[in-house]
Amino acid sequence: MQANIAIGVEYQGTAYCGWQFQKHCLSVQQCLEKALSNIANTPIAVQCAGRTDTGVHAIGQVAHFEYESQRPLRAWVQGVNTQLPKDIRVIWAQSVPENFHARFSALARQYRYVIYNRSVHSAILADRVTWEGRLLDEHRMNVAAQALVGEQDFSAFRAAGCQAAHAKRNVQSIEVSRQQDFVFVDIQANAFLHHMVRNIVGSLMMIGRSEAPVEWIASLLSQGDRTLAGVTAPAAGLYFVNALYPPEFNIPQQPLNRLLWQGS
Repeated sequence: MQANIAIGVEYQGTAYCGWQFQKHCLSVQQCLEKALSNIANTPIAVQCAGRTDTGVHAIGQVAHFEYESQRPLRAWVQGVNTQLPKDIRVIWAQSVPENFHARFSALARQYRYVIYNRSVHSAILADRVTWEGRLLDEHRMNVAAQALVGEQDFSAFRAAGCQAAHAKRNVQSIEVSRQQDFVFVDIQANAFLHHMVRNIVGSLMMIGRSEAPVEWIASLLSQGDRTLAGVTAPAAGLYFVNALYPPEFNIPQQPLNRLLWQGS
């Protein structure tokens, strides 16, 4: 009997060339499929909610796979984790209907970008946050960011190599906030373009440093020219937080306070 299994995956992306399998380097997908296949004693292929780039982390990535037999759900957590490197973990597993697809069933994705805003970088948090030594004005950044809300053309924040058919995306919410030395950019959208979050953050940081006016984000959107926007922010600060699904699938959501080192 064929089963459709959804799993929640957490990983620190520093050592990997992103989620997607690539021939020339080690990916999260490659490690996960190998571990699942070892436990299943048959090749397993997984589909994920959102592909992450080199160095990007996740606390709530969702993936699914099909398996031709019955196996206790705990095997897909406890058993698979014995086969994974220490910086990748399966955190839950559950049966889902055959019409569930980790990517195509998702209604939205949530990302958090973490900036460590202190004059001296942290040795403890290296590769897990983006450091900015100059003081950022998170209030200016938050006001500017609201121009991004809604269904719009995000060509100004799209990587040159992006393979999406078009640049229209619906940003449902974005908030810039501070907790002590940490500045957070939380963004939710129906989908994201390649490097979209990091390109947005790069421009918002310029506004936070008063190198550009608050109105600049709206201007960039209207011009649609990537070359006019800020640099791409580093991958180290970006976290895939959640994929959101219709309630009938009962997919767990990960709270932001799972990133306890942020003081959230």
